[in-house]
Amino acid sequence: MKISGKWNESTLGDVAQIQTGPFGSQLHENDYVEKGVPIITVEHLGDNRIIKNDIPCVSDSDVLRLKKFLLETGDIVFSRVGSVDRSVLIREDENGWMFSGRCLRVRVQINDITSEYLSYFFAQKNFKQYVRNNAVGATMPSLNSSILRRLKIRYPSTLEQNKTTNILSALDDLIDINRRRIQLLEESARLLFREWFVYLRFPGHEMVKIVDGVPEGWKKEYLSKLVTTQYGYTETASQEEIGPKFLRGTDINKTSYINWASVPYCPNEKLDFRKYSLSRGDILIVRMADPGKVGIVEVEIEAIFASYLVRLKVINKNISSYYLFYSLLDDKYQGFITGSSTGSTRKSASAKLLVDYNLLIPEKEIINSFDEQIVPIRKEINILLQQNQKLAQARDLLLPRLMSGAIEV
Repeated sequence: MKISGKWNESTLGDVAQIQTGPFGSQLHENDYVEKGVPIITVEHLGDNRIIKNDIPCVSDSDVLRLKKFLLETGDIVFSRVGSVDRSVLIREDENGWMFSGRCLRVRVQINDITSEYLSYFFAQKNFKQYVRNNAVGATMPSLNSSILRRLKIRYPSTLEQNKTTNILSALDDLIDINRRRIQLLEESARLLFREWFVYLRFPGHEMVKIVDGVPEGWKKEYLSKLVTTQYGYTETASQEEIGPKFLRGTDINKTSYINWASVPYCPNEKLDFRKYSLSRGDILIVRMADPGKVGIVEVEIEAIFASYLVRLKVINKNISSYYLFYSLLDDKYQGFITGSSTGSTRKSASAKLLVDYNLLIPEKEIINSFDEQIVPIRKEINILLQQNQKLAQARDLLLPRLMSGAIEV
């Protein structure tokens, strides 16, 4: 370890232990259980936080067998494949979880550097560029422990580290507050849909006769007659701003909203933009790997969609985009897709299958009333997303200057 002025210089391998998750015969995805100890996969590594939707679990026997892969508060988990520049600091409520074979764990081993400071070091653009440049594999970038061990790091005293992380974490705390508000708004919208259209306790339901389980005046129609379908564009996404936003399955499979700030870009040399451009009200469904997950475009933005997605456009005036969106989010449709998807190792669903579903269509007045309730909720969600984008931009502007010592703390 070298000391330059007030700053220490070292390699990551000298200050931290780097552990690869359980491989192959140690643990398979088919070992995951519904209840047990949560195990973090690449898909759950969000913007400096764990995305706590649909996290799989492992059994107690697997935990005993693989206890060296348990996480502790302050550990940092990296994506080992795919988005290799993605990392997350483990919080207190995630202590005792595990990490999968597609992840790497970084655990600080010395007192001269804090894990919080190191996690912000990893959040810098120049570090992210370093791991992308050094990752191996042409089609699927892969990160290994030796690449991380060679990484050169520079850090001040722990007192200055704490001052730096306090500034940055204050912005992250505001972002987390907005995220929690978004989750509450999401849940309220889902409950409203369920109350009206699953339990059939819509306004005025007391006066409506139920015939064969359907309110009088309502009907069922196959989704294929209500929408058009289109497969997306095949190209490799880029973090560089070299074209329109490129919406992928991973951008919609964990939340009911699209966080456009984290969506990458698409090269536009050969792109037929008009064919694949997205418009407000478009609904996208994942057709491969995690079929049935659904998102909706709610803002005007220059963007296209990837080939793992199918776009639905409403062509029937008797339903709205939001009514369709929440119908597809509902357990009944999700169960239909889960039961109908093909493939033993990688599930998939064709566009034809995705719309081979008999949809309940309420009277237009009820759908209009539903939209009147839902639109303000969705607007508030998107306002909070925009606020978080600005907070993240402020944090990212401060980050390199604080980490380099350009701003004294």
